[in-house]
Amino acid sequence: MNSAVISSFDTSMVLLSIAFSIVGSFVALTAAGRINQTDGSLNRGNIVSAGLALGGVGVWSMHFVGMQALTMDVGSSYSLVETVVSLVAAVVGASLAFAYAAKAPKQLSRIMLAGFLLGLGVVVMHYLGMYGLKINGYIQWDYVYVAASVAIAVVAATAALWLAFNSNSLAKRAGAAVVMGAAVCSMHYIGMAAADFICTTESRDAIPQGWGYISRFTLPSLVIVITLLMITMISLDQFYQYTATKFGARKRSSAL
Repeated sequence: MNSAVISSFDTSMVLLSIAFSIVGSFVALTAAGRINQTDGSLNRGNIVSAGLALGGVGVWSMHFVGMQALTMDVGSSYSLVETVVSLVAAVVGASLAFAYAAKAPKQLSRIMLAGFLLGLGVVVMHYLGMYGLKINGYIQWDYVYVAASVAIAVVAATAALWLAFNSNSLAKRAGAAVVMGAAVCSMHYIGMAAADFICTTESRDAIPQGWGYISRFTLPSLVIVITLLMITMISLDQFYQYTATKFGARKRSSAL
């Protein structure tokens, strides 16, 4: 007999997901500001760093921490295949969008197209991640909310790319990161509002089993570890570039 799943949100996990999105956005903005080099070429390392920070932390990590904020009265698990593929999709999509936009960051048409593609990448990541959540039942979608989440994703992605190349000072970058983080989270939770979970078994506590499935209680630790590794590596790389630039400038100044 089919029955609606009763769900609620853990406020602390919601706040953590917002924090992840803002931190990821800030690091992405920092890396994006160093994509264009003085000789006119693009720094591929910073393209990847920006893609990892925005796609991997600001979007993917935020999504799965946000999913953990959802508590349901049924057993659930996650498929690692969809979870990993959604991470790759988010990072690759973000990296390609940054690379395309960086070639002419002042060209509005290029920013808009890159934002559209990035927004679609975020949508694919979100709904693929949702598909990776397994319960003994199915999801019933409200397509008005789905359409709203898609629209927000595209607008947020376009704004994110514009901010990435127009936030030079630390204060502007921090403010832009808050705006980006809020927009990404809005898309996520509106997308979550589009889903009604329907249980199709009497054994509501039964946890779905299958190849590559992991318990929903294991996923938070996995996501947090991956997120901390990504943030640490990218932040260290950005700090090294910052110090190298400062040292080089001082050395040239002293030589004069």
